[in-house]
Amino acid sequence: MRAFHLRHPLAHWLLEAFEDPRLQNPRPDFLIPVPLHPVRKRERQFNQAEELAHLVAPALQTPVATALLRLRNTSTQTRLDRTARMENLRGAFAVRQDQQVRHQHLVLIDDVLTTGSTVDECARILRRAGARSVRVATVARA
Repeated sequence: MRAFHLRHPLAHWLLEAFEDPRLQNPRPDFLIPVPLHPVRKRERQFNQAEELAHLVAPALQTPVATALLRLRNTSTQTRLDRTARMENLRGAFAVRQDQQVRHQHLVLIDDVLTTGSTVDECARILRRAGARSVRVATVARA
């Protein structure tokens, strides 16, 4: 489903999430959208997390950094349990440049949180690269 037209109301909901003090303090240095694999992005024609991050960034006065790469085109996770999801994602992400995230307070942006496996793996990679903190903001929880 290509519901690109929903990006503005979804971004509004995401912006409301930033009213939570846990996302405000410490102030984020960068918003980091969860990346899609290039094959998936070509199919979908956009990265929903990246679109949302770019829409909320000006209101938050926080830049977006595409600091993560998706190395593997992982299989869909909709029918996997948490353990299988974590295994499916192992080695799927990498940091583009460590110096971009080192000592930074980051907020990962994604559209939907189901089990948290994707953002857990992304946060693990960012922390290993030296991020000072990694928090998560999503539009919805499944």
